[in-house]
Amino acid sequence: MSAEAGAALDRWIASGGHWEVVGERDGLATVALMTCDGGEEMDRVVVPVGALPTC
Repeated sequence: MSAEAGAALDRWIASGGHWEVVGERDGLATVALMTCDGGEEMDRVVVPVGALPTC
């Protein structure tokens, strides 16, 4: 996991994109970055579980 992945998730959320945890292992979450209009997966990032935003 890189700081770049965390920053990418933050930018995605700030721009209104949806995200979904698609896997978790050893304290890391694989997150799908999805479009806000149709839910199409555009990318994936791996971030620490503790770095995920809470709802």
